[in-house]
Amino acid sequence: MKASLIALLLPAAASARFIEANEINRVLPSTDTLLEEVKTSEKFLIEVSPGERQWVTEDEKWKLRREGVNFMDVTDYSDFGTIRTASKAPAVFPKKVQLQSDIHPMLKNLSKDLMQEHLEKFSSFHTRYYKSDYGRQSSEWLLKTVRDTIVEAGADKHGVKAEHFEHPWGQNSIIATIPGQSNSTVVIGAHQDSINLWFPSVLAAPGADDDGSGTVTILEAFRILLSSKEVLKGSAANTIEFHWYSAEEGGLLGSQAIFSEYEKQGRDVKAMLQQDMTGYVQGTLDAGKPESVGVIMDFVDPNLTAFIKKVIEEYCEIPWVETKCGYACSDHASASKAGYPSAFVIESTFGDSDQKIHSTDDLIKYLSFDHMLQHARMTLALVYELGFTDFEKLKSENQMGEL
Repeated sequence: MKASLIALLLPAAASARFIEANEINRVLPSTDTLLEEVKTSEKFLIEVSPGERQWVTEDEKWKLRREGVNFMDVTDYSDFGTIRTASKAPAVFPKKVQLQSDIHPMLKNLSKDLMQEHLEKFSSFHTRYYKSDYGRQSSEWLLKTVRDTIVEAGADKHGVKAEHFEHPWGQNSIIATIPGQSNSTVVIGAHQDSINLWFPSVLAAPGADDDGSGTVTILEAFRILLSSKEVLKGSAANTIEFHWYSAEEGGLLGSQAIFSEYEKQGRDVKAMLQQDMTGYVQGTLDAGKPESVGVIMDFVDPNLTAFIKKVIEEYCEIPWVETKCGYACSDHASASKAGYPSAFVIESTFGDSDQKIHSTDDLIKYLSFDHMLQHARMTLALVYELGFTDFEKLKSENQMGEL
């Protein structure tokens, strides 16, 4: 059976993308890679809803994903989320936005052209599957691009840095850190991996929307954030981090690794926003609905989500629309499980979102950079507003108001 599978797949893999003369085995998979696809003996513990777990093979994982079932692969994180649960208190966020005079001038400098340039490169990798060498290569390119962004802003001279968060599967996550006045942290996230759910190690997965769009959206917000002298001086009340997670498609593996480590270290994460799929709007327009920003309402922090709506109303040129995506639908679920307030914003209602994801057809030609710009505006505004929020003062004021 293995020999016949290899014979069947090699022609498809070979024709998946043009091989440039200077490329070395960038499309044809090794026999070992192909054989890996048919291994079914290893079992993984997945969590499909809070407290509901089951053991599955890797093939069964991908079958569940094809059927629209999301999950966390908790094989190596069975105790994750148990440390902070008892001490978790309701999160408090500002009642209104306050920093319009700082933020509005920065919004004008966000660049659709630069987002497109980055996404053209990022989606040109044959796949960004987290176990593949392409996944490693794309992560190396992304880290270099983030670091170049830091240097071009002169931010490296102010302690801003970007590092890999290493994983055993090959593709590492990336964390960029902007020091603030405290170790309390505001996190902006996206996932860098892509997947073709039929044969992940073999078939092309350009992942332009999922989640190349979110990756370059938050990268552009990061670039403009570094143009703020107050941010570079470290005047923000909180440390700011931008995360690009590996292996989201494998069951939120990269974000689980990071937030389980933060949980063990006692890190104080005040807010986490995930941007996963920010570029597709045609489904909304075809349905006769107005272009809007999809705000996820289930399995998120309600107070953070309410503040995000206010940010969209003030800083975006399109409205928000409420939607749901279920349990463990993106990396914000890892932050939530660690006891941190998290939220998720997507390109539209979940029902009108991109249906070409997880395939060879998740291509840049279907995306709108005007729409991605709205997500970049929201990301930049949110991280600036919360970066400069004194959460301890806010908490005290809220407690006084309840007396």
